Parts: sequence; structure tokens; C-alpha cells
Amino acid sequence: MTEKGWQNARDVGEKLKNIKFDAAFCSDLPRAEQTAVEILNHNRFAKLKKPTVSPFFREEFYGYFEGTDMNQAWYVAGAPHGVATFKAIVEKYSIGQAKDFLKAADPFHHAENNQEYWKRMDQGLELIKQTKTIHDGSKVLLVSHGNTLLSLVERFGAGKFDVTQRPANGSLTKLAVNDHQIQVVSFNQ
Repeated sequence: MTEKGWQNARDVGEKLKNIKFDAAFCSDLPRAEQTAVEILNHNRFAKLKKPTVSPFFREEFYGYFEGTDMNQAWYVAGAPHGVATFKAIVEKYSIGQAKDFLKAADPFHHAENNQEYWKRMDQGLELIKQTKTIHDGSKVLLVSHGNTLLSLVERFGAGKFDVTQRPANGSLTKLAVNDHQIQVVSFNQ
């Protein structure tokens, strides 16, 4: 993680230091786990020292485009559909459609499409719901990635939030979750 990334994690830890978390989850990518541990280290109430780490909360898998300039990747994915940027794809279509376009543009078709992405992510959401330490009124920390956050907000935000702009690193988004629904309460705070 960069020094800026560590500073973002410390800043978020300070913002959340007075929230008693009943559980914590994160992506299995090192920067997400390091961020979650740093947040928990700042927490005054958490008995938790480590999050539950799971690949379910990973960023979208970009296949052939992993590690490349994503502006170029989104151009390759969107240009055949008359849109040349991620923002333009999302404005005209959706984040889900952007995933489908990227998989179609991947010469090996290894990138996750929308259905594959949500099959994985839904397993993560179910993991949270089935955790025995979580009950009505529980507070749960989830550390993931920008496009994962955008995907959650697009799906559960009821169109109330701008998903054409990436959330700031270290920003906070609040979800209300029960057995029947997930609702975005606030985004990119």
C-alpha cells in the first residue's frame, strides 16, 4: 500500500473509532485486508483484530485487461457501442452492462460479466447475513474496492446516487441490510 493509502486507512479508522463493530469483512487483496486491520486497530470498542477475508468481496476481474490502463480498456469495450469511456458506458447503459462489454472485448473472455460478478458478490452478501455474531442492529465493517462499491450502489441505491464517478479512496458508504433487502443510506462520504 502507498503512504497515501495508509493515511486514508488511518483517517477512516479515526472516523469510525467509536463504532462498535460486531463483524468485519474484506476482500482478499492485501490492500483491502491491510486497510481493514488498520481501521480495526483504531477502534475503541472492537474486540475484533482481524476481518473475515474473502475473495467474494474482490474487485471485478478484468481478465485480459488486468493491470492495464483501464481508460484504454474501457475504450476497447465501449467504442463498438458508441461510448468511449467508463463514465459514458454507465451514463448510457449501466455498470452491469460495462462488465458485459468488457468480457466481450476480452480476447480470451476471462473478464467477469455482470452475471458472474453478482454470483460471486451475492455469496459474499450471504456470508455476511449468515454470520452468527450479526443480528438486528449490528454494525458491520466491509472493506472492498471502488468498482465493487459502485456496483453495490447501482444495484441497491434506487437511482439516488451518481455512479458515473469513482468514490474517493477512504470514503464511507453506509448500507442498511436485513433478511429481505439492502438499501444504500449514504454514499461516498
